[in-house]
Amino acid sequence: MATELSVVYGYKTKPSALLNSIFSSTVNTAAKTLVAVSSSTIANHPGKWRVRDHLRFIHMLMTWLTVWVLRVLMNYFPSIGPSHGSPYLLEGLSAFGSLDLATSSSTSCSLDLVPYEGSEVLPVKALGRALSHILALLNELPASSRKYQFAVSMADKIVDENTRNGHADLLYINRAALSSAFARTLGLLYHSLQSGQKIDDSGSWTTRLIGSIPLGSYLAPVLFKGLGLILPSGITGLWSLQKKQRQQGLGGDRVDDVAAEKHAQELLWITNKMRSCGAVDEALVQWSLASGLASLALTTNPRVQGFILKISAILFGDVNGPDLEVPSRVKFRLLVLWLPVFIYADNGLSYPVLSGYEKAEMERVMDVLIASLPAVDQEVVLSNWFQDFTTSNSDWPNLQFSYDRWCHSTRKLIS
Repeated sequence: MATELSVVYGYKTKPSALLNSIFSSTVNTAAKTLVAVSSSTIANHPGKWRVRDHLRFIHMLMTWLTVWVLRVLMNYFPSIGPSHGSPYLLEGLSAFGSLDLATSSSTSCSLDLVPYEGSEVLPVKALGRALSHILALLNELPASSRKYQFAVSMADKIVDENTRNGHADLLYINRAALSSAFARTLGLLYHSLQSGQKIDDSGSWTTRLIGSIPLGSYLAPVLFKGLGLILPSGITGLWSLQKKQRQQGLGGDRVDDVAAEKHAQELLWITNKMRSCGAVDEALVQWSLASGLASLALTTNPRVQGFILKISAILFGDVNGPDLEVPSRVKFRLLVLWLPVFIYADNGLSYPVLSGYEKAEMERVMDVLIASLPAVDQEVVLSNWFQDFTTSNSDWPNLQFSYDRWCHSTRKLIS
């Protein structure tokens, strides 16, 4: 059945457990040989290699070649060996509609087939799978596609009609599907920004080729050093030239910035839909845990930074909502992670991301948030803010009133 699906619909089965096991053990062996070669070269005789060192180096190369061959087999022949496929081909909604909110480490989401469950399929499950499928397709479709806006309008229509109906199951479908889409898009945005930074450090085709295999970043220096002893004027000269060109900024355009901007815009749209569906608490928890994204947002493209600022401003504004109870730890993580982004981010010159009124309102929201925290947490937040605020060129957000209030309340505790 899996073979027929792969032929007719292009569905790719996952690699078998046997192939995964062989690949993992081979990677471990290759890593050990890499460590052995590098440590012996550096510690014993870095200048001249003996026959044993050359043999060890050749063994390491053959092991990594085996890793590459296994990787090709896993990509193009995944059904080799015994495997047990799952009948549920669309992940996201389980049998009871619950979602796995863990962000995938892959930069692409799973767009698999919807399983056939016969005539007695629950309409709630079917509608939930349809909405999850559309939201997953949005991440895959390019923004320039003429069908992209069609997919957005269909997702809008389903979510809005479920909300207008008001049935508890339909509202839960909106909440679960949008929460899963928020987590997935958050992961895609993070990986896009992370890939863009890696391109800056590894721009040549040789280092990219070696870096694509497991532990390739550790393998590259040892590999080029070994080949340099054989062809010092060829390989090392080419590598040095490519490295010099990267340092001079002669590389290509940052394609990952385009993908990151698309994912950031989709994340903003999903955030607004979650607000309208009463599921903003899910977004707040996930945003408070996005430490990697907050770190990358400090130095990313200004357009991407603008979308991240808007999302942060929206979520900060909803923390103090009358019908929303946000735990203190979530508030604390939000302030610690995203206050530096507000301070260091480029808010735009010709078209500011936040208007003067919005900035003043954000300062008021932050003040209320800080006041609701325990005194120890206030000290951490305000100390970090004071350091970032005084060492940056930005005059916003100015939380001097919150800082003075904390000092005053601490003095009262002493007296």
